Amino acid sequence: MNKLPTEYVDLPEIHLAYTQHGSGQILLLLHGNSENKGIFKDYQQKYFPMFHTIAIDSRGHGESKSTDEKYTIDQYSNDVIDFCKAKGINEAYVIGYSDGGNIALFLAKKAPELFTRLVAISPNYLVSGTNDDALRLIKSLYKIMSFLDRICFNFKKSLMRFNLMLTDIGITDDELKNIRTDVKIIYAEHDMIKEAHIKQLAALIPRSTLNKVNDCNHLTILNKKEALAIIKSYLLENH
Repeated sequence: MNKLPTEYVDLPEIHLAYTQHGSGQILLLLHGNSENKGIFKDYQQKYFPMFHTIAIDSRGHGESKSTDEKYTIDQYSNDVIDFCKAKGINEAYVIGYSDGGNIALFLAKKAPELFTRLVAISPNYLVSGTNDDALRLIKSLYKIMSFLDRICFNFKKSLMRFNLMLTDIGITDDELKNIRTDVKIIYAEHDMIKEAHIKQLAALIPRSTLNKVNDCNHLTILNKKEALAIIKSYLLENH
């Protein structure tokens, strides 16, 4: 499997990095918090060869370059929309994992005519949707990084990224109820997101469907065969 070359596009306030592979229907791949486009290498070269896949490094992640004082999921979604405009993309499917799934929710809200089919893997729109053990760990790591940052180690980007997991993403119940895009939501049997929260989110979005993937967790669901089969079936339905 060859390493895909990183390409760049200049957008407002960001030099955005991405990799692309294949031809056909555009499929955007959005990674999770503190990750990068590299997590989708198998998606691009092995699992979804029937699509023109584009994996994007979110602002403050991977090889994308920007100067920021704060990260928000709202801004990340604007970057994706601006990317599509810059590349002349008029229709795209989306797979978003974790925070990438949260970005997908904003894309469904803002540009349903552009993003016609979306997969959100283990999303959460409220901090309270994170299970208690995971939230305690995130808060503990945030405190450690804050201390190290104060004693001259540079953890600014890490702190801004972790702050995303400690802040509601900024989309309301009413906005979720008004989403008209098809959204497939999947989550892990042993997810770090509460099952009740995932079900609540799915219930709010009128045209969403929900699948639970057994024998995996938040970190392993992405490459689970059952999850891949669900995603592929959904994206190829009537395609």
